[in-house]
Amino acid sequence: MTRKLTVSLPDATLRDYLQPQAGVTFVEWDFAGPPPEPRLDIVVPPYMRGPQVLRSLEGVETGLVQSQSIGYDGVAESLPPGRVFANAAGVHETSTAELALAMILASQREFPRILRNQQDGVWESRPTASLADRRVLIVGYGGVGKAIESRLLPFETSVTRVASRERTDGNGRVHAIAELHALLPEHDIVIVGVPLSDVTRHLVDDAFLSAMADGALLVNIARGPVADTEALVRHTASGRIRAALDVTDPEPLPQDHPLWRTPGVIITPHVGGASSAMLPRMGRLVQRQIDLMLAGEPPANVVLTS
Repeated sequence: MTRKLTVSLPDATLRDYLQPQAGVTFVEWDFAGPPPEPRLDIVVPPYMRGPQVLRSLEGVETGLVQSQSIGYDGVAESLPPGRVFANAAGVHETSTAELALAMILASQREFPRILRNQQDGVWESRPTASLADRRVLIVGYGGVGKAIESRLLPFETSVTRVASRERTDGNGRVHAIAELHALLPEHDIVIVGVPLSDVTRHLVDDAFLSAMADGALLVNIARGPVADTEALVRHTASGRIRAALDVTDPEPLPQDHPLWRTPGVIITPHVGGASSAMLPRMGRLVQRQIDLMLAGEPPANVVLTS
């Protein structure tokens, strides 16, 4: 007998990337109204609506809650009891790494100034900083950190990796987080990609930023609260360091916030994973979860059970 599954999608867009299968019924639920069924075998919540939306699962029986994000900070506090929660590891790493590289290149080659000059019809030719030969520190060496490293190395950079614990891999030593402040002054570019937790909240604080070398670039593609915003404003406003931020605290960043107008700061609105690669990859992940469930196998990417 074919096992029957009900899969809830937030809208119709993911449906195009999923295979029609006997016994698998797809329903749409954006969490704005009541659940379409009392039992949902796989639930895909809306993207970028925050963990609080998961409270809508109260009273709904679920087999698997499949997030569209890698990070799951705040989820444990909002997820009703008795749930299995999987993240979207494998979906966003490539796009986030591309954005990090684009922001680094834009900052090094002074694209904000060049684009302003283009709008004003100003031809100003002067040397800019290279990415080649720069010393890059990656803080947080998970899937995103590894994807960034693989894109940096062809640019003839020197890459140092930092993770929660020291270890050795095929590319050499991965430093422990305890060594971070000793490493910061030695690097030209510091990329932060750690998950948000009680340990990493305000990891990028006054002491962190003070330890960075003069003229260094901070890149935050983690979560906004990983950085102390007040400290970030002080250090970038002084002109001593630069920043490229895909995430801020708060989000959205208020229109009158000083970071918008600080020279040397580039801001993108939390779009690291939001590229044309996302939906096909997310579809492949949901399809994999469907196939595993039909086969009676445990789901992939499980990060929480409540």
